[in-house]
Amino acid sequence: MEQINTIDKISAVYRNTAEEARQELNKVQQKIYRIGSLRLLLFVAGVVGIIYFWSESWGILACIALITLLPFLFLMKYHNRLFRRKDYLEKKMEINEQELAALDYDTSSFDDGEAYIDPTHLYTYDLDVFGPHSLFQYINRTCTQPGKHRLAHWLGKHLERKEEIIRRQEAVSELAPELKFRQRFRILGLLYKGKAADETELCQWAESPSIFRSRKLLRLLPVLVTGANLICLALVMAGILPASICGIIWTSFVISGFGFTGKVTKMQAIYGKKLQILSTYAALLHLMEKQPAQATLLKEIKQQIGGEKRKASHSISRLNKLMDELDQRNNVFMYVILNGLFFWELRQIMRIEAWKEQYAAELPGWLDAIGQMDALNSLATFAYNHPDYIYPKIVQAERKGKGNLNKEEESNSETEAPINAPSSFRLRAEALGHPLMNRDRCVRNDIDMVKRPFFIIVTGANMAGKSTYLRMVGINYLLACIGAPVCARQMEICPARLITSLRTSDSLNDNESYFFAELKRLKLIIDKLQAGEELFIILDEILKGTNSMDKQKGSFALIKQFMTLQANGIIATHDLLLGTLIDLFPDDIRNYRFEADITDNELTFSYRLCPGIAQNMNACFLMKKMGIAVAD
Repeated sequence: MEQINTIDKISAVYRNTAEEARQELNKVQQKIYRIGSLRLLLFVAGVVGIIYFWSESWGILACIALITLLPFLFLMKYHNRLFRRKDYLEKKMEINEQELAALDYDTSSFDDGEAYIDPTHLYTYDLDVFGPHSLFQYINRTCTQPGKHRLAHWLGKHLERKEEIIRRQEAVSELAPELKFRQRFRILGLLYKGKAADETELCQWAESPSIFRSRKLLRLLPVLVTGANLICLALVMAGILPASICGIIWTSFVISGFGFTGKVTKMQAIYGKKLQILSTYAALLHLMEKQPAQATLLKEIKQQIGGEKRKASHSISRLNKLMDELDQRNNVFMYVILNGLFFWELRQIMRIEAWKEQYAAELPGWLDAIGQMDALNSLATFAYNHPDYIYPKIVQAERKGKGNLNKEEESNSETEAPINAPSSFRLRAEALGHPLMNRDRCVRNDIDMVKRPFFIIVTGANMAGKSTYLRMVGINYLLACIGAPVCARQMEICPARLITSLRTSDSLNDNESYFFAELKRLKLIIDKLQAGEELFIILDEILKGTNSMDKQKGSFALIKQFMTLQANGIIATHDLLLGTLIDLFPDDIRNYRFEADITDNELTFSYRLCPGIAQNMNACFLMKKMGIAVAD
């Protein structure tokens, strides 16, 4: 009941925030309508006034134009600000409504990361980390391309060092209650509709060579033109040079400037597109710079963008100003005046190139900082939405190595335990649940693995919960290793590399059978163990593609080799005889089961993990229920 009340409180926060945004949005829309009407009225008044007093003096016409134009321009600026506020409030409503839906396990509005699906990955394909209804879709609240890539990278390559996991836990824990900061960050990012190639294109643009500044003569031209105009002006004022000669010189500069117009226009278009991205990133960087930071990782991110100097956002704002100044060339009158006097467009484009040369090396670091903060905000939102989840205790195994050995000395035979293997392993959790399952239907179970080597063998009937249990353990283990909270009452882990084999499939493209694909995965696991890698292995129904006797013999041999190689993991199987391996390894193997009960000709499941080997099977019963004849 306490958990439900807490979830209700979070729902109320999102609901109230959405309602506040809706109320303010209504007021803003009313203002937009009134300001629009007033602008139209001023425009009509100005036109009517000029027509009515057309025959009067130019002074009266100028006054009418001034009286109507200045308020019109002021209202236009205010109008644009209201439209930006409207867009912001609409997005604020949207994200809070999305969170309300997510609390009811509807995450369809979030990117599912389908582009990151890799059937050959060590665990993401088996654990449904990417794709529809995936862990990525459940967690993902990123608003930038760098953030999305970073979150996908974290899920695809989890941390294995205690210190790194704890650092990220601290950052996530600090950001979790900062709802206003996280939502403002996300809204600002979502207001720019980016594309997948943004980050790559931006870095390529920053690394591209300068076109104009690379030529010394072009760099001197704006200075020479400005100097020549000043000299002409001085000579005219001194009465030495006729004004007409000065006008001819100025006109020649205007005409000469046309020679650069084509290239400048092309570069302006390129820079304009990049500026849209950079302006969004500048707003995000400014928000990050203002946000206090206590966690070590958050302090490092702030330092990466310039710390207290506000370097990143200020620098991008400077580029924004340079681009705005360059846009003056779009006004024909201003273009002719400024280009004739200063070679304006050439001067501005070279100042922009100078900015690029100065800050090109900084840009990847800024993007990295934005990506990290964006991904951390996703994990923090996940933590905020699940107040009953806990941050697991992380322990680091001590190694029983043989000193510093070279690669040849570190090579092992198939029957030799890996050199420098950890002397212990730990995965202990109470009331572990699947984060993607509805909290009202989720049955929680425990797990206890506190030594190396150690394997849990899970047996049970069809649909009894074996595969769900494996994925539940795998998903929570992954969450723990990326610094996120887990669905458990208590959890303690010693991080090792996760590797699974749950849903191996045929590959028509590679002319590869299901069985051969599974063998390749098992061979990969053995190779990694022999190389001394720390692994946490999760397998479901190994060697499915062969006959029962062959499968049993192979399964026995595989688990024995795992024991020899000091491995840890969980295996789910229908083969009850695998449970007898406990006789060979009484200290290193434990049997657990999921049972199915048949009562009053109905099949029921408790989904509770119990010690021992499964006693009840249900295949024949289900076949009979479906009308398939089965001999008694």
